Parts: sequence; C-alpha cells; structure tokens
Amino acid sequence: MSAKPLVRTDFDVAAIRRDFPILQQSVNGKPLVYLDNAASSQRPQAVIDAISHYYERDHANVHRGVHVLSQRATDAYEGARDVIRNFINARDTKEIIYTRGTTEGVNLVAQSFLRPTIQPGDEILISALEHHANIVPWQLLCEQTGAVLKVIPIDQRGVVDFAAFEQMINPRTKLLGLAHVSNALGTIVPVEQFVAVAKRHGVPVLVDGAQAIPHTPVDVQALGCDFYVFSSHKMLGPTGMGVLYGRKEVLEKMPPWQGGGDMILSVTFEKTTFNQLPWKFEAGTPHISGAVGLAAAINYLQQIGMDRIASYENELLEYATDRLTRLPGLRVIGTAPEKAAVVSFVFDGVHPHDIGTIVDTEGVAIRTGHHCAMPVMDFFKIPATARASFAFYNTFEEVDRLVAALEHTRRILS
Repeated sequence: MSAKPLVRTDFDVAAIRRDFPILQQSVNGKPLVYLDNAASSQRPQAVIDAISHYYERDHANVHRGVHVLSQRATDAYEGARDVIRNFINARDTKEIIYTRGTTEGVNLVAQSFLRPTIQPGDEILISALEHHANIVPWQLLCEQTGAVLKVIPIDQRGVVDFAAFEQMINPRTKLLGLAHVSNALGTIVPVEQFVAVAKRHGVPVLVDGAQAIPHTPVDVQALGCDFYVFSSHKMLGPTGMGVLYGRKEVLEKMPPWQGGGDMILSVTFEKTTFNQLPWKFEAGTPHISGAVGLAAAINYLQQIGMDRIASYENELLEYATDRLTRLPGLRVIGTAPEKAAVVSFVFDGVHPHDIGTIVDTEGVAIRTGHHCAMPVMDFFKIPATARASFAFYNTFEEVDRLVAALEHTRRILS
C-alpha cells in the first residue's frame, strides 16, 4: 500500500466534513464514501441554512415590490450577483447573467450571440473533450444556419492538440468553445493559450467552466474569454441555478433570447422595450433561492480558500492515481500531465456499470457510463468508464475504501 502524503496541518478535512450533514450517513450498512462530485457536489450546512432562512423569513418575488419581504428578497438576490462577480473577478455585476446551469448558458450564447450573424460555411470550433452541453447546442445552430462544426483532436493522454488548433483556426471561425476541465477525464485545458491565439484571429471564446470553478481559482479577466459558463450544483450550491459571465460590451449588443416578464422596461401591443443588463436575459420569475444558495456556497468556498482546495485535491488525485494504478487489470483513461481530481478507469473484463453496482454495496458512490461525453468514449474505443471524482471534503481513507471496494469487485467477478 502506498504511503499517504503528508497533508498540511492547516487543512482540517475532519472539521470540513462535519459541515456536510449528508456525509454522516451510512449506505448499505457502510459509512458513505461519496466520490461522484463531478456529477454533483454535496452541500454544507451553511448553504442549507441560507436557503432555509430565505424561505422562512424573506421569500417574496423580487424587483418592483414595495413591501419589506420583496425588498429583502431583492437585496439577497441581487447581492448574490455581486458575490459571484467578485468570485470570478468580473468587472461589473451587469456581466453576471443568471441561468438554469451551464447548458442554458451555452444555448443562450449560441442563439443570442452567434445565430443572428453566422452564415452558411462559417465554422464553430470545439475540442474533442467536450461535454454534450458544449456540443449539441452548436450542432443545432449549424443545422439552423448551415455553419460547420469543427473539432480539435485530442491525443491518447486526453490532451487537446494545441498545434492542430493553431492550424484549424481561420477567417471562417466564428467562435471557439472549450471546456476548462474535462468532466470525463479530468484534463485541465490551458485555455489561456487558446484564448490568446483566438484573440489574435478576432475569434470570440466561450469557456465551459462547470468542472473548473469548484476546484481552482477562476479569473475571467485574466483568462480573457468573452463568455464563461458554470453551474451552481457542481460547487456546493443548489441545482437548477447557473451563471453566464459575458463581457459587458458583447452582452449589450446581443438580443434577448427569451421573452416575458422582468426582461422588459415597457410593453404595448405595438412595441416592447427591453430591460438593461443583466435582466435583459432573465425572463420570468427567477430562481431566487438558487441565487441565495449559490452566494452562500461561494462564501463557504472562499472561507476555505480556492488555492488551498486546489492543493489538497491535487494530493488526493496523486494518491488515488497511485493506488488505483497498482490494481491488476485496471487502466486509467485520461493521463494528461495537468488534471483536476478525477480518475476515470476501466477494469479488464468488467463492465463499468457492474463496477459501480458492486462498489455501491460497499457504500462507495462513483459514476459509471459515458459521462455525457460519448465522443470521448468513442475516441478511446470503450463504451464507458468508471469515474471517481473528488472534492476537498474527501479523505485519503476514502481512497483506500474505494480501492478495497474494487478489490472486492475483482474477487466477486473472478
């Protein structure tokens, strides 16, 4: 057995775990080991309390209400926007658009930013690592407009081919869409390098940050991207809530993509005048408690420190990779030199779904399947992988529990 790394004494994972009520339970008679964080993270008590407090004390519809509850709800809802702005270092709260999640953010950009101007034969450039959410909206747009979707290849490590990208970008390229971190493999994409090249060519860039923002500091101004999209539920917040960051000067030129209440200033049967940023893109009654919960999640993350989280999770990744690769018949899929805390793997002769089912009997929760990245699976010529994805509340002992559960799986199926 590999020795556990020495963890800094300032990172008290035991104390952190006490903040997460769901981690205190047993599953199938065993203490829960939750290693499905890339699909959805868990929530600390602070987030649960913030949402409960909102519903118990402050709930009302936001904007235009003159009564106290509406004003308190509006303050919490709009205050959350500034928390998010600060967290990603956006210049202005007007650059923070609330969405239902990463997927809606990508679709909004596809339909509002790109569709009005893209022409037949124009190209949209994405990588072969992408989640379906950063593939399908562009495919739909291409079908609607006659544009062409181009795919930057990856190598056998799961690294995006930068040299190929430099050859592929051209005057017909109208947008570059890249995952910051691969959900299926954990590859960290050096998006700053890609953005720099895109900018030299005058190509706008959308970054899918769903898998990056829970694990590492994100500075959208330093990245230089035009759009950055992410989801609340990946970063300790509630489901059904997400954020589209867009550069103000770009967003101001984009038309609304949904019509209804709250995205208007005035309506007659002859003409509608649309609201200012950010509300122009936020039609209908919003997910108020989602914004409140996301702000609480960000505050919690910032109290711990994103640099500390990234460092600890990297230690977990190194330990897990070392232990798992020692198992006979196990092969890690995705061996990029720079990775987030995700280990995707296959076991010789065992379908990943069987792996997931058996380790669950040992109280270990992992994800199995194609992870909404079927082209990645096709590239590696496999139907699926088993994926263990870690958060800062996981422990080295839980890695050992995963390894023991996999050894149990092998004994059962041998």
